[in-house]
Amino acid sequence: MNHDMTSSARGDGLLSTHSVYGAPCWVSLTSRDLKATEEFYSAVLGWQWRPVRLGEPFRIALADGVPVAGIAAVAAMWQMAVAWTPYFAVRSADEAASRAQERGGTAAVGPISLPPGRAALLADRDGATFGIWEGELFSDWDTWRTKRPAFIRLHTRDAFDAAIFYGEIFEWASGWGCEVRYEGDEVVLRHEGEVVARIESGALGAAPDPAVRPHWQVHFAVEDVAACARAAEQHGGSVLSLRADEAVLRDADGAQFTVTARRLDG
Repeated sequence: MNHDMTSSARGDGLLSTHSVYGAPCWVSLTSRDLKATEEFYSAVLGWQWRPVRLGEPFRIALADGVPVAGIAAVAAMWQMAVAWTPYFAVRSADEAASRAQERGGTAAVGPISLPPGRAALLADRDGATFGIWEGELFSDWDTWRTKRPAFIRLHTRDAFDAAIFYGEIFEWASGWGCEVRYEGDEVVLRHEGEVVARIESGALGAAPDPAVRPHWQVHFAVEDVAACARAAEQHGGSVLSLRADEAVLRDADGAQFTVTARRLDG
């Protein structure tokens, strides 16, 4: 979802989702309490914040001045789960949502109009939630893509089956936009030669633990994984797993995310 609705009339040379069709184009967090969310991620990841034209519940997070993610404090208002969600660029949100539903997926929200575009929150046939965005990308989007502050990985029941599902929605096999390769036990998605997502098997669809059920996991590149884990615990979050180069954390509101040592080579 594009949280920063900057008008193209300013002449910023904004990209649209037509230019990066099928690729991940943003990550967003739905939360309940904007102030508490800002305080947690400022403490854990050092983020700063800027308002956007969508209004008070929305913010863009910045790391060293680079846009990292969007925050939408609409979980209670829209009756949505508190969670980190990746968004994929589409030419038509309505068509993409229909293709997802035709293939066994579900629509949780939308498609809805958020000028200058349309968005929807969907779930694949194994229950993993993802978003789609049709329209302009924010003015600093190229910097976001170049700096790669965020990376996404799908933990799913069957990587091959999931790749078919997403590939048919986003036309990954069309030869235009994204390229899919099967590397070992993973499916690797590339855009313009860069790895932008990975899909791996092994999740359990009926598991009571949401960390084990199929889900998209958002990774953020950081300088000090251990320091982020300590800060998360000190500010009401929890540490689900910790290694020298990576930690899976849960924020104070319950949203799960991963911090990875800054080497993000995909």
